[in-house]
Amino acid sequence: MAARVTEIMQTRVHNPEAIVQAAERRVPAPSVVGEHGRVMIIAADHPARGSLGAGGDPMAMADRGDLLDRLCRALERPGVTGVMGTADILEDLLLLGVLDGKSVFGSMNRAGLAGSTFEIDDRFTGYDAETIAAMGFDGGKMLTRIALEDAATPSALENTARAVNELNDRKLIAMVEPFISRWTNGKICNDLSAEAVIQSIAIACGLGRRSAYTWLKLPVVEDMSDVLASSTLPVVLLGGDGAEPEQMFVRWKHALKMPTTLGLVPGRALLYPANGDVAGAVDRAVSLL
Repeated sequence: MAARVTEIMQTRVHNPEAIVQAAERRVPAPSVVGEHGRVMIIAADHPARGSLGAGGDPMAMADRGDLLDRLCRALERPGVTGVMGTADILEDLLLLGVLDGKSVFGSMNRAGLAGSTFEIDDRFTGYDAETIAAMGFDGGKMLTRIALEDAATPSALENTARAVNELNDRKLIAMVEPFISRWTNGKICNDLSAEAVIQSIAIACGLGRRSAYTWLKLPVVEDMSDVLASSTLPVVLLGGDGAEPEQMFVRWKHALKMPTTLGLVPGRALLYPANGDVAGAVDRAVSLL
């Protein structure tokens, strides 16, 4: 991958228009769902929020060449339908030529830097709907943390609603990832109780002037039957960062049986498995679909 990284850098210096040209040449996915009728989207937008840790290593995602290598290995596995990331990562993948036949989702709000005092003030510093459409991508994803005691929450909700509107207007998927969050000892913590996740869903579903193209990206928690009964919107399940691998797969398997669950959007859990076998971790997750 080192030689490819050098090639990417040289392209960015001497022929930056090659990125747009690669997007124009890209063969789009025939459908956002795969042959299995589900989605398996690999998430890779963590670094832009300053969140580089995985599997106990606080700097696991710091080596961009290594991250790209892991992404390429994941994307080539049968059953993987797409990828989600920020512009820097998706443009690297375009130049590597690995996005043909895959759905692509742009990450939109990354200003709520991990561990910052302004983490809830999660402004849209990444993709916008106009660029997602121009690049021929399938939709955008937005993290939507709702802290009832934080005065920045109304602005975060308003910005999310605006993005939902702009994506829906272009018939692009708006992937909303809601959490009820609280400040605890100077840190933002997401409430993963079933009641809190249900409350976050109720709020997220009402954002925007239409919801025809809105999906929910949800954590897998206890009482998922109740959680998934709280909305008719399509649901994709995020990875189980911090969970034991076996527990994560068991929870995914159970939640995938629910009628509104469309598939998985894991990231670090599959890209950085404890045994280092990216292909094996991805294949096992795909087998659940």
